[in-house]
Formats: sequence, C-alpha cells, structure tokens
Amino acid sequence: MIGEIVDNLRRVFQAVHVHSSRAKREAGLTGPQLWAIRVIARSAPLRVSELAGKMYLHPATVVGILDRLESTGLVARTRSRQDRRVVHVELTKAGQELVEKAPEVAQGLLVSGLEALPLQRLNSISEGLADMVRLLGAQALPPKLLLSSEVNLATSVSRRR
Repeated sequence: MIGEIVDNLRRVFQAVHVHSSRAKREAGLTGPQLWAIRVIARSAPLRVSELAGKMYLHPATVVGILDRLESTGLVARTRSRQDRRVVHVELTKAGQELVEKAPEVAQGLLVSGLEALPLQRLNSISEGLADMVRLLGAQALPPKLLLSSEVNLATSVSRRR
C-alpha cells in the first residue's frame, strides 16, 4: 500500500507539471493566471473577493495575479459606481479569445473535482494530506500555488469546507 501511495503522489506531481507546462506553452500564462482567466470567463463580471473565493485564495494573492493579467491586456478591473471600494473584474476581448483555446489547468480540475465530493470524503482526503504534511515536517511552509512562486497569503481561505 505504501508503494501505491507514493506512486499516486508521483502521478499527481506529473499531472500538475504536464498541465502547467501546457498552459505556459499554449497560452503563455502560468497555471494560476490561466485558472483565474477561466474562473472569470465562467462568472464575470465578479468582484475580486468573489474571484478569490472561487479560487480558494486570499484576495491579496488574486490581486497579484490580476495585476499581471491586466498588464498583458487580458483582464480589466473597474470600480463600482455605488461603492468605490468594490472592484469588478472582466475579461477583455483578448482574454475571451485566449480562454476559448486555452487548456485546462490542474488547479481548476482539482478544485472542481473536490467540490463535487461529499463532505465525508473531503474530510478523509484532508486528514490524509495533513498526515503527509506532518510526515514531511512541512507544516510551517507557506502554501505556494502549484508550480508557481506565488504564495497564498492566508491559508484560512482554503479551509472553508
């Protein structure tokens, strides 16, 4: 059984690497950037805080991703006229064109798959992963986005379920 666990971990790392490499090659974006664009495409217009919630990331982490996407002309942010503190995000025409031909990313597949699981199964997965983190002594490591240097600034966002 230990061999199966280790092999399955290897498969997970390989899948993440394949998806990330494909995103970079085909769309010219990092996995987190492409994931954000896909979420925006499904739900726009949406507030930055809503995007962060859908991605299970801290809003400050999402703002960094959006800064890079906005600088390349793929997303646009606009302030609400009713409440100037609220910022909405949408894809530009270039962003819409890119998302139509862009590949899926590992983070998106993982989140949508986990969201479909019953709570009991999620608890089991969470406990198993927590055990692995403890075995590796990695409890204090900041949670980086998959194959990215981007750090999710607050882990409490990911513990909603």
